[in-house]
Amino acid sequence: MERKDDYQERRKHLADLSDEQLNQRFWELLDQVVTPMTELAKTHTSPAIERSVLLRMGFSSLEAKNIVEKCEQRGLLGKGAGHMVLKAAELSGKPYREAGLELAEGRLWDQVEEQVAGGN
Repeated sequence: MERKDDYQERRKHLADLSDEQLNQRFWELLDQVVTPMTELAKTHTSPAIERSVLLRMGFSSLEAKNIVEKCEQRGLLGKGAGHMVLKAAELSGKPYREAGLELAEGRLWDQVEEQVAGGN
């Protein structure tokens, strides 16, 4: 199957735009695509997504699994596992990796849960 070459026809509405205007148009269209995904990400997560976040923060898959499971057990998964790690680091004054390992071992959760429940 051969596709009809209609590039010139499809680009007519862009032909009179300068490079700056094209750049602006690109970012406007990108915002239209990304904004709904960003809004969805704020309200929807899963254990797999949260493990992925923790992996990118430098935790091993087993460490991430333990942290996410404990988030689920406490009903905090929707707040974000990475956020819980950062909150634990802030509250304990420890580097986030060390605080995350403590969370994986079951420590610091009471302080984190209390702080998050307080809306902080």
